[in-house]
Amino acid sequence: MGLNKKSVDDVNVKGKRVLVRCDFNVPLKEGVITDETRIAAALPTIQKLINDGGKVILCSHLGKVKNGPNEGESLAPVAKRLSEKLGKEVVFVSDYNVTGEAATKAVNEMGEGDVVLLQNTRFRGKEETKNGEEFSKELAELADIYVCDAFGSSHRAHASVAGVTEAIRAKGGENVVGYLMQKEIEFLGNAVENPVRPFVAILGGAKVADKLNVINNLLEKCDTLIIGGGMAYTFLKAQGYEIGTSLVDNEKLDYCKEMMAKAEKLGKKLLLPVDAVTIKEFPNPIDAPVETVVCDSTDMPADREGCDIGPKSAELFAAAVKTAKTVVWNGPMGVFENPTLAEGTLAVAKALAETDATTIIGGGDSAAAVNQMGYGDKMSHISTGGGASLEFLEGKELPGVMAADDK
Repeated sequence: MGLNKKSVDDVNVKGKRVLVRCDFNVPLKEGVITDETRIAAALPTIQKLINDGGKVILCSHLGKVKNGPNEGESLAPVAKRLSEKLGKEVVFVSDYNVTGEAATKAVNEMGEGDVVLLQNTRFRGKEETKNGEEFSKELAELADIYVCDAFGSSHRAHASVAGVTEAIRAKGGENVVGYLMQKEIEFLGNAVENPVRPFVAILGGAKVADKLNVINNLLEKCDTLIIGGGMAYTFLKAQGYEIGTSLVDNEKLDYCKEMMAKAEKLGKKLLLPVDAVTIKEFPNPIDAPVETVVCDSTDMPADREGCDIGPKSAELFAAAVKTAKTVVWNGPMGVFENPTLAEGTLAVAKALAETDATTIIGGGDSAAAVNQMGYGDKMSHISTGGGASLEFLEGKELPGVMAADDK
C-alpha cells in the first residue's frame, strides 16, 4: 500500500523552492467558490512550508476543461480566497501555459515564506499523454522539492501528480507527501491492511459495476460487509427475488452470486437490505415531494422502484455498526438528494456518529451526505478523494502515493 512515505516533516525546505500539488478542484458558481472544504484541507501543509521558510509554489487542476482554457475554470478565485485565509498575498500566475515565462519570473522573485499559485494544470491539455513529459520537466524546473497533497488526484498518473517526481528525482530533489495525503494513507491504508477488528465495511451507490473490485477486496479484509443503495437490488435479484423497476445490472448477477458464495466460504457476514422504501415514479426534480411505500425485500411489487433502505434494514445495519471497532463507508443507501429518500443514509450516518469505532468515510457522495446531515465532525476521517479512495479500497497502488520517496 506504500504506507512508509517521506512527509513534509522529513525535509528541510528553508530557502528551497517547493512545488505543492494541491486539490483545489472546488465548485464555482459565477466565479464564487461554493464549498471551501478542499482549500481548508490544504492549509496545514501550506502553513507548515511557509513557517519553515520554503518558497511555496502551488498547483492544481480545476474542472474537466473540455473546451480548452477559459476564465470560468481559472484558479484566480482560489488565489483570492487563499490570500484571505493565509493572511498574506498569494501571487497568481494567470498564464494559460502554466509554466511559461510568467511562472519563472514569479518564482525567481520569491522570498522565503512567499506563496505563488500557478494556473489550472489542465489548461496544458492532457497531462497523461506525451505532452505530459515536457510539462513534468517544466514543472520540475521551477522547484527543488515536490510535495503531493492531492489525494483526490493521486490515482491518476498525470504530469503534476506522478510525472514531475521523476524529473525532480533526476535533478537530486526530494518527493514527499503533505499532511492531507499522509492522513489519507494512514486512515484508509491501515483500515484495509491492518484494521482493528471487528471491521465493518458499508458500500452503497448506484452500480455494482463501479465497485466490483472493492467488494471482492473488502470481503477478504472485513468481518462484515453491508451492501445498500441501488447496487443492493442486483444482489437481491441474484437471490431470486422480485425487485420491480429498481436499478439492476443484469450482466453482474453471476458476479453477485459469486460474491455471496465467497462470503459464506470465508465465514464473513454479507448483509443486504431486508426492506425497501419504494416509489412509483422517480421525482423530477430530484428533490420534489414523492409518495413512498415500505416493502419487504422478499415482497416488492413489480411496478415499484426501491430508492432507499427501509427502517428494518436501517436497524439491522446500525446494529452491525455498533459491534465494530473500524468502519469504512463508501456510497449512500438511497437517493439521499431527496429528503424523503434520505432516511436510510441518515440512519447509517447517525449510527457511525454514535459509535466509538474508527469511522472512515470514503469520499464522494458519502462525504457529501455526512456533511449535509451535520455529522462530519463526528467521523474519524472523511476522505477528500472519491475515485482515489475507491481504488485504495480495491487494494490498488496509487501513482501519486507510490511516486513519493520511501522513508
